[in-house]
Amino acid sequence: MWRSLLLFLSIVGPGMITANIDNDAGGIATYSLAGSQFSYAFLWLLIPVTVALIVIQEMCIRLGVITGKGLADLIREQFGVRITVFVMISLLITNLFTTVAEFAGVAASADVLHNAFPWVIFTRFAMVVAAAIFVSLLVLRGNYKSVEKVFLLACLVYVTYIISGLLAKPDWADVAHQTFVPSFAWSSAYLAMFIGVIGTTIAPWMQFYIQSSVVEKGVKPRELRYSQADVVVGSLITDIVAYFIIVACGATLFVHHIVVSDAGQAALALEPLAGKYAGLLFAVGLLNAGLFAASVLPLSTSYSVCEAFGFASGVDKRFGEAPIFYGLYLGIILFGALPVLTPGAPLLAIIFWSQVVSGMLLPVVVISMLRLINNRDLMGEHVNSPFFNLVAWVTAIGLIIVTALYLVVTLFHIGS
Repeated sequence: MWRSLLLFLSIVGPGMITANIDNDAGGIATYSLAGSQFSYAFLWLLIPVTVALIVIQEMCIRLGVITGKGLADLIREQFGVRITVFVMISLLITNLFTTVAEFAGVAASADVLHNAFPWVIFTRFAMVVAAAIFVSLLVLRGNYKSVEKVFLLACLVYVTYIISGLLAKPDWADVAHQTFVPSFAWSSAYLAMFIGVIGTTIAPWMQFYIQSSVVEKGVKPRELRYSQADVVVGSLITDIVAYFIIVACGATLFVHHIVVSDAGQAALALEPLAGKYAGLLFAVGLLNAGLFAASVLPLSTSYSVCEAFGFASGVDKRFGEAPIFYGLYLGIILFGALPVLTPGAPLLAIIFWSQVVSGMLLPVVVISMLRLINNRDLMGEHVNSPFFNLVAWVTAIGLIIVTALYLVVTLFHIGS
């Protein structure tokens, strides 16, 4: 038993980190908007989404452990350059704007922290610049083990959202009802949020990052079950956090008809309704999420692009050994920080729609993974089970159908 526990602790990391980064600043903003605009209407969706997240993440780590290659590398080898270029360009665009969302989360947290501690200088400019410098040095000066330890420590901060949800004192009978009784609406706003919630919970970049992580960590096939446990635990924790974000905003902002435009405003609005500490904890979680994801998203993108086109990559390599990898990483951070420092930039639109576009790209990534993981020449006995195939196909096809419905409803103004 103790040997198994020690082995699990040595393997834990990729699944826990990837799933928790899922609750990034863009994700927190999306869940906050879902709770403030639709109350608890999206709680039921988190149950099937959690199952789908576990299945898709497990497929990635299995692909990485058995083949010893990243997802982008396998897509290039199996499907050719054209499809690889299309997927990489789509992923790069999505991740660039999602990185903007992370720095927007850092900026939004500055307002709440300044409100709580007025004697300390928490300006948006200072916080964003400090965040950009921190995440740059973290990867430039660290190695895989040190970076992973920082990321695992950041995972612990997400408990603040569970506390905020409890402090909001929701109607638990209503929460339970809407958790287990699905609801649906034919409005463009509802459908966009539906896609956004799935897109932010199972983001395409996550699949590339987790597979690259298990490859760089050097997880062996005999250790696969510990990585699978890592994925399950990480996925459950991240969606419990998402659940309480929706509950906190539904119990306060929706009930009092308060419209917010970002997670920072949600944190400020929570204070008079659920208490000062609820708002402050919400903001601390937002700052942590922004820093956390602003480190990992550019890292994931650099891994993916370099793997896809055969460039050297990895945080254990020096800058001179992997200049394109580090150059991409720093370039994405710069791109993410600059719009936030630009007055009048449409940050809410960037944050929310980056999650919607992420949801639209997800079926392409999932279908590519399904073709790879069911290839017996590639995976041998480790191909997908019928249940895993069913869940993954339902997720991909379901998103395609909802996206099509959204386009039809938006075009013809049905239910708006």
